[in-house]
Amino acid sequence: MVDRVAESALFAARFREAAARALLLPRRRPGSRTPLWLQRRKSADLLSVAREFGSFPIMLETYREILQDDFDLPALIEVLGDIRSRTVRVVEMDVDVPSPFAASLLFSFIAAYLYEADTPLAERRAAALTLDRDLLRELLGEGELRELLSADVVATIELELQRLADGYRTKGAEGVADLLRMLGPLTTTEVDVRTEDAAIETLAALQEARRIIPVTIAGTGQWAIIEDASRLRDGLGVQMPPGVPHTFLEPVVDPLGDLIGRYARTHGPFTNEHVAERLGLPIAVVDTTLQRLEAAGRVTAGEFRPGGRDREWVDNEVLRRLKRRSLAVLRKEIEPTEPAALARLSVTWNGLTTRRRPGAGPLLDAVRRLQGAVIPASVLETDVLAGRVDYSPGVLDQLMVTGDVVWMGRGTLGSRDGKLALYLRERLPLLTLPSTDEPLTGKLHEAIRQHLTHRGASFFRDLYEAVGGGDPSEALEALWDLVWHGEITNDTLAPVRALLTSRPRKAAKGRPSVSSSFPPSSAGRWYLVSDLVGTLPEPTARATAWADQLLDRHGVLTRRAVLGEGFPGGFSALYPLLSHMEDIGKVRRGYFVEGLGGSQFALPGAVDRLRTDPADLPILVAATDPANPYGAALDWPPHEHGRASRSAGAYVILSAGKLIAYVENRKVLTFTTDVNQLGEAAGQIAEAGRRRSGLRLLTSDDEPISQTPLGGFLKESGFVLGHRGLTYRHA
Repeated sequence: MVDRVAESALFAARFREAAARALLLPRRRPGSRTPLWLQRRKSADLLSVAREFGSFPIMLETYREILQDDFDLPALIEVLGDIRSRTVRVVEMDVDVPSPFAASLLFSFIAAYLYEADTPLAERRAAALTLDRDLLRELLGEGELRELLSADVVATIELELQRLADGYRTKGAEGVADLLRMLGPLTTTEVDVRTEDAAIETLAALQEARRIIPVTIAGTGQWAIIEDASRLRDGLGVQMPPGVPHTFLEPVVDPLGDLIGRYARTHGPFTNEHVAERLGLPIAVVDTTLQRLEAAGRVTAGEFRPGGRDREWVDNEVLRRLKRRSLAVLRKEIEPTEPAALARLSVTWNGLTTRRRPGAGPLLDAVRRLQGAVIPASVLETDVLAGRVDYSPGVLDQLMVTGDVVWMGRGTLGSRDGKLALYLRERLPLLTLPSTDEPLTGKLHEAIRQHLTHRGASFFRDLYEAVGGGDPSEALEALWDLVWHGEITNDTLAPVRALLTSRPRKAAKGRPSVSSSFPPSSAGRWYLVSDLVGTLPEPTARATAWADQLLDRHGVLTRRAVLGEGFPGGFSALYPLLSHMEDIGKVRRGYFVEGLGGSQFALPGAVDRLRTDPADLPILVAATDPANPYGAALDWPPHEHGRASRSAGAYVILSAGKLIAYVENRKVLTFTTDVNQLGEAAGQIAEAGRRRSGLRLLTSDDEPISQTPLGGFLKESGFVLGHRGLTYRHA
């Protein structure tokens, strides 16, 4: 039992306390407390030496404290005696559930490790590197460090250990002597690449001073420091040159262990073959020696080198150095990213940078992510949907006719435009938000409501007759008031398209003809949204659905992103739900994007993608597209000649997440002076011209656009000069 106690963590802790009381762990500075991690390291070093002396007073005190104060040995002896005398009977049982004591341990284990795989990659790797090596092997298996260590860090440290890195090369005779003492025997060429002086002259001077000797190892002529003479003779069987003083030929305790241990200290992860080839030893001898060094705590076996396959060895101090450097790299990866990284993630997360696919499936995926987002009707198809899929209006209409997709008005934008939102039919009850506007109480409005309530979905002709006839434009205007108010919708988007392209018509003289007065914006069947919603869901169910939806749309959800979506109650209303989702491991909370507040929630995959290298290809995004974070989650960059806004018909051009240009209402604001980026922006503005006919630009940063550098690039991209600026001409 005493042997087992000495191997426990309790023994190490009590030994540290006893050593500290005995003043064997001095402080670095009097009057200041030594950090606990440093106390543990010093205590571990002292314990490794004290274990060899069983009568060491601190060892005896540690045994006494544990066996008398912590463990109730008399009671244990009594129980064991009762078992031996059969006063106490031991019964083995298989139970279906763990005991209360075991259940508490299992619960703690599950709480700690159940959602470990959901941690973002950089945090997961950084946390793993801070673990104890034995615990790391137990948790992740034998080959974990291949994935955790950085290949660049391994290469850099190997150059430093071999004195090949910049700033590590030596110079002068003393430097060369120290080089041979630290690295062992080297050839003339190997010395030359590690010193800044002429190696041949320096080596000759050291040989003449009898400080180094020529030796032959593995059939290669090398130079060795004279202090290694006995090690090389006894460990490798090297023939010593004549004239070596007897003092340097006296045997050492472990010559082979010293030579192989020095090789380990001066190299990164290595295999048995590497050592055998360098020292000219049989592989079996090398393996036996390394196992002995491992038992002594000097080297560790495992799989370390990224991309390697064989079992390797590494010096423990070198391994700690590799882990510290790799951990520093990983911690840098998990630092908050710049705000531009959020914009970069947003466009890729929403599929604006991937190949656009045709068909109903990709379109349904796009609608699923856009559900509930308020989008101007004028940009919904031409910019938002067309930016995600190979869009065809007929496919969307077909999905609406079959009942898979529903659209709903969310307010007006002038006389011929409005805001609307798309929903999947089954999610509409959960994601629709009640209107906060006053209900429309006009006579025509009420008549249309009553008709649709009693008769259900109807064509405009039926609605026109229900309101009593008269001027069809008045009935149609009342109908669209109810549409933009969110009360009525249609089974296609055809009337919305017609409304966007219609022109005001003068009223005909005399009695209007009913059949000839129904414009295309009245086409299709109209019905009440309330018929689809039914009974309103519980507030908690609605908030949960919105939390899922916003996470799916943004990937990384911030306070300002929620406010930009217009959810009632804002971020505070969703915060309890997001916190619960974090508790069950569905999302991660952290400070992912700098400057956006400490409470940020993200899907695990989004965090990893947030930290990927930026793709610097420019992309055109509608200013009102949910994928554009500027003006919502992020502030617009300041500009001295104007202010950008999320206006219908405006565009932003992003490059690597940074705003480089803003196009709106015949003006352009540029946010870069880089000529190459201006040329790329011109190409994207031309893409806006292909989407919208007659795009005309008059100014760039309050200057006539034809007189700016951007104007020259626009002319090369398809714009032509007119009497009022530049106009895009389709090829």
